[in-house]
Order: sequence, then C-alpha cells, then structure tokens
Amino acid sequence: MPVQMELKRIIISEVHEQQIIVLREVEGTRSFPIVIGIFEATSIDRRVKSIVPPRPLTHDMIVNVVEQLGGEIQDILINDLQDHTYFARLRIRKDGELVEIDCRPSDAIAVAVTAKVPIWVAEEVLAEIIEGG
Repeated sequence: MPVQMELKRIIISEVHEQQIIVLREVEGTRSFPIVIGIFEATSIDRRVKSIVPPRPLTHDMIVNVVEQLGGEIQDILINDLQDHTYFARLRIRKDGELVEIDCRPSDAIAVAVTAKVPIWVAEEVLAEIIEGG
C-alpha cells in the first residue's frame, strides 16, 4: 500500500551540483532525502514560494500538455529503488483510464507540486530506505 508523502524541505546548495529534497510521511514520522538536479530543485522551490515565471517552464508545459489533451494528473508514485536510484510514475487519468508514465522522481515531484497533486511512495521503497535494506 503506498504511503502519502509531502515535500518537507528543499536544500539548494550553490557549492554542490546535487540538491536535496526531503519527503515526509503525511500521517507519520518517516522521512527521507532524494538527491536531485539544480533545475528540478529550482522549479520545485519556485512553486513552493508561489513564484510565477514569465514563461512556462518544462514542468508547467507537462501539466499544460496533459490538460490540453484531455487528461488530468492524478498523482505521482515513487515505486521502486534499484542500486540507489529511485523510480517514479506520473499517473494520469484520461477517459476513465489510468495511464502511468515512467519518469525521474525529481521531475515527478516538480510536476506534482506544479499540479498540486499527491505524492505517494510505495511501502516497500520506504521500508528499504528506512531499514537500509
């Protein structure tokens, strides 16, 4: 059963190439960091701070394309962890069907923050992260 998470913190470093976001369980205490790129971190940070760019950025475009094609972004799911790499699915509802698109968690989270939809993490992924397994 997936666990709903929320974006708890964004750490943007001007010194390091890798940025960090921290996800925290909505109805619990578990949390974990994900290392992401500067573009995704900046995009997420701007959304959280309600900074509207003068032109649509990539994550805005993804949301707009889905909506213009008659779909609705339902949520995102971080569904796997392999060799220290997370995997995610952008879940889109269209004509009553659920369409899942493979994507990087950083892009999925940026889209989720842009579209204001839930972020889910598979229980198995959380268990592996928390237990170090």
